[in-house]
Amino acid sequence: MRRTSKLSLLAILLAVLLLLPCAATAAVAKAIDASKNQRLELPDAVVGPESVAFDGHGAGPYVSVSDGRILRYGGEGTGWKTFSYSPSYTKNDCGAFSELPSVAKESSCGRPLGLRFHRNSDNLYIADAYMGLMRVGPNGGEATVLSTEADGEPFRFTNGVDVDQVTGDVYFTDSSKTYQRSQHQMVTTTGDSTSRIMKYDPRTNKVTVLQSGVTYPNGIAISDDRTHLIVALTGPCRLLRYWVQGPKANTSEIFADLPGYPDNVRPDGKGGYWVALHREKFEFPFGVNKHLVAIRIGAQGEKLQEMTGPKSVRPTEAVEREDGKIYLGSVELSYVSIVQNT
Repeated sequence: MRRTSKLSLLAILLAVLLLLPCAATAAVAKAIDASKNQRLELPDAVVGPESVAFDGHGAGPYVSVSDGRILRYGGEGTGWKTFSYSPSYTKNDCGAFSELPSVAKESSCGRPLGLRFHRNSDNLYIADAYMGLMRVGPNGGEATVLSTEADGEPFRFTNGVDVDQVTGDVYFTDSSKTYQRSQHQMVTTTGDSTSRIMKYDPRTNKVTVLQSGVTYPNGIAISDDRTHLIVALTGPCRLLRYWVQGPKANTSEIFADLPGYPDNVRPDGKGGYWVALHREKFEFPFGVNKHLVAIRIGAQGEKLQEMTGPKSVRPTEAVEREDGKIYLGSVELSYVSIVQNT
């Protein structure tokens, strides 16, 4: 009788295991080694290609850099050229040589962070930490400031941006109403929860606050079906899902817990998202010179793939192209990394 019971229990366990092949398979995608990379070196004295974007024709990459400009890469023969800048960059003569570090000039020259193109118009939307939400046309040049406040409260740390390619609506984050980008560590250490998720309507030029009181919203991405937004919460090490359509519209929920501090989040072209991790939750300064630099999350919040790299690489964005090349942005390095997802 006991033998029969044990056999029955084993049969039940085996049946349960057979029902879980999809979950097991989803978590074992081949890890990517970001130490094997190609580098697109930036011009001398320029660092921090925070965000990486490609226009509607596939040209680029375009990157937002520490001296307040947007640069465009035109290929090996052309290299990097200035594409855009804020009105303050021109007004304050920020292109002139200065011995001051770029962080000391951010508030007067701007610090563009998130970049995203609206493909039909080829307009580039720019979330500048100090200048607010900006836009520049396909020919580049001086960007237009679209908004610097919402509901009468000024932006202090405009950060991530994405565009609904059907409606043209622009979604973006203001990471704190208390601290500026130069004080970004304070946003994490204090648990500041004064941040906002917002929408800009290009037809009315109106900004709507979708959710306030958020803890350090950083990168933002709209889902493939356009029903919701995925927002990286840096301090809490989580992804938030905010519904813009459907029965849950105007509500939010936790989408995924992460093993590190996320920066930007970008669609992976397969219904999921690449999330750049600037640092792991638990990371030792000694030992093996490798850490988790990015993670691919599926449409239901499941972990699909990891990317590891040396501890000197702390990406802010991971953008995968159709050819499997993944472009890594950084707030510290003097180059854009390109790794192959094989």
